Amino acid sequence: MTRFPIPFLKRLARDRRGVSAVEFALIAPAMIAFYFGMAEVTQALLAERRAGHVASAVGDLVTQTSNVNQNDIDDIFAIATTIMRPFPAATELQIRVTSISSDASNVAKVDWSKTKGMTALAAGSTIVVPSGVLSASQSVVMSEVTYSYDSPVNFFIPNAVTFTRKFYLRPRKSDKVLWSTS
Repeated sequence: MTRFPIPFLKRLARDRRGVSAVEFALIAPAMIAFYFGMAEVTQALLAERRAGHVASAVGDLVTQTSNVNQNDIDDIFAIATTIMRPFPAATELQIRVTSISSDASNVAKVDWSKTKGMTALAAGSTIVVPSGVLSASQSVVMSEVTYSYDSPVNFFIPNAVTFTRKFYLRPRKSDKVLWSTS
């Protein structure tokens, strides 16, 4: 049976070489996980910000004209897809743009509604808008965007997160943005 000499144990207890390496080995996995988690959350926040920008831009582009047609809407939706880059937008980005008018008794009704990936609102249907957005005999354009962000890493955000944004904008060149079939 071999015995360790006492001086060897005393030297081993006093030896501080490698303490930093051991501390690093203990802390490194947590720090690396934190780093990748923050990168993942940052990407989600960027996607959310871009979705808000898409909702604003779609409404803004529609309100800059007095009438729109299907070609205009298709172009605006293509611009929206471009705004979302580098995030995927083929099925993840859903857009609805709707013209809403109120009558003299301040009842809001849908004039027209066009979509990409969402269900269009029926023309003539009653719609609820937030108070202060629409007064009697006025018109607004409502743009809605839903974006489903799915992290490519799936470490801290394992499931898709859905962001929804809605903007109400007044027409700039006329009282109402009309739908043109030509």
